Amino acid sequence: MSILAWLVVGLIAGFLASKVVNKTGSGLVMDIVLGVVGALVGGFLFNAIGHAAPNGINIYSIFVSFIGAVIVLLVYHAIIRRRAV
Repeated sequence: MSILAWLVVGLIAGFLASKVVNKTGSGLVMDIVLGVVGALVGGFLFNAIGHAAPNGINIYSIFVSFIGAVIVLLVYHAIIRRRAV
């Protein structure tokens, strides 16, 4: 996938995951970073269970990236809460 495609899919997936987990977006840059990391995590997980990794800008890639971004956000919030206590 090209860098531009990663950024577009990352932005969409990160924004959607932020809305689901946080109820608010995390900002443009953080949403992109979260979505790209989520795409990597989601691609790894889906590849591990026998599904294809994301490729290109399509609904499947956004879905895989979204699932990965939600997982990354939940882990991030669990670590931040633990550190704050």
